[in-house]
Amino acid sequence: MLRTTVGCVGVDERDEEQEDEGEEDLRDGGVPFFVNRGGLPVDEETWEQMWRHVARIHPNGEAIGKRIRGASDLPKIPTLSVPTYQPTTSIPQRLEAIQKYIRDLQYNHTGTQFFEIKKSRPLTALMDIAKEMTRESLPIKCLEAVILGIYLSNSMPGVERFPLSFKTQFSGNQFCHIVLGMHSGGRFGALGISRREDLMFKPLEFRTLADLVQEFEGAYRGYWHTLRKVKIGQYVSHDPHSVEQIDWKHSIIDVDKLTKEELRRELERHTRDMRLKIGKAAPPSPTKDRKSNMGSPLRNPGSPMRRNSRIERRPSGEKKVLDPKQPPDMNGYQIRV
Repeated sequence: MLRTTVGCVGVDERDEEQEDEGEEDLRDGGVPFFVNRGGLPVDEETWEQMWRHVARIHPNGEAIGKRIRGASDLPKIPTLSVPTYQPTTSIPQRLEAIQKYIRDLQYNHTGTQFFEIKKSRPLTALMDIAKEMTRESLPIKCLEAVILGIYLSNSMPGVERFPLSFKTQFSGNQFCHIVLGMHSGGRFGALGISRREDLMFKPLEFRTLADLVQEFEGAYRGYWHTLRKVKIGQYVSHDPHSVEQIDWKHSIIDVDKLTKEELRRELERHTRDMRLKIGKAAPPSPTKDRKSNMGSPLRNPGSPMRRNSRIERRPSGEKKVLDPKQPPDMNGYQIRV
């Protein structure tokens, strides 16, 4: 039910997947946290493990846990209302409302992540987790905030969203953090949550992606962190039922190996790649009726595209021979999925 995750401390390329699951930590470097794999409500084993972990990492040790668990007059935490908008509400105002909702959920300091986020899951499964977040109103960490931000902005077709993650170094240790990059009206911004106020929300006021990244780099410098690597994903589909996987790291940029001008060129190249993807329509997601009739719901959605690509790659000198046979009997025609 539980898995210990360390915030990118001592990782190398072989630990890339573990690194992707990491969480930024600017306080003491590499404090591990657990992931609740048992769902909600939290089972007894996970619950007790969480409090033992709190006793280990909190400055007041076991006293803080005993004081909270033994209190009988704790206030009831209300369920937050998901942001709603008027038709005239501007895009920047909607994003600010989403950020306020994420901020009001508060950062999770317990050391146990309540919602399990597997990056390999299709978008529709991750959106189901986001719905559960809105029902439970529990504190969240940065990766959960990215999924929630995607869910809450799906109804804004004029806003493109993409994962934007950072690896930094401080005092010999490495740390990871992720936000949801935003692009609308020719300007970039970000949604997210962090222990630090200037490492999450950025309004839509940055002219280029490079300007946005440099803004985060400057914030990290204020905490004596050196930005080592930036990972940027592709734009995320607005279809909540899409079976596509999120492209978390389309571009991986080693910041410490590039000059500022080289970094800017790399980020401009990635911006062009993202714009090109907008023009490529993704295959429609199956409807509920079709999903129930599909024999293999886990089939890779890219398979039909690969079959078409083999036809497109036919050498130009090879001519397709027309079949002189009579047209087949359409009564026996079957659609194979």
